[in-house]
Amino acid sequence: MTREEIVRALSEILRDVTDLPRERVDEDKAFIADLELDSLRMVQIVVAAEDRFGVTISEETAWELRTVADAVTLIEDALEPEATHAAGGRGDR
Repeated sequence: MTREEIVRALSEILRDVTDLPRERVDEDKAFIADLELDSLRMVQIVVAAEDRFGVTISEETAWELRTVADAVTLIEDALEPEATHAAGGRGDR
């Protein structure tokens, strides 16, 4: 999954959870300062992202997310070992 695809999917999650228009969501936006999200909304977003991307985000890590870019990078990094493992698995046969 590309970074752009992750941003797009995360934008959809934000729109579903908060009713924010897609245009307001981009990587430089801060969850609290720019998008005005509270802790309950952040929890909902984290749970939805875990479900959507099939990743696990620890509570500690979730509270460290400040911007959309932080979340995208976290998801990207969480998905990377899966892609590496899948590629390695095909090469081992």
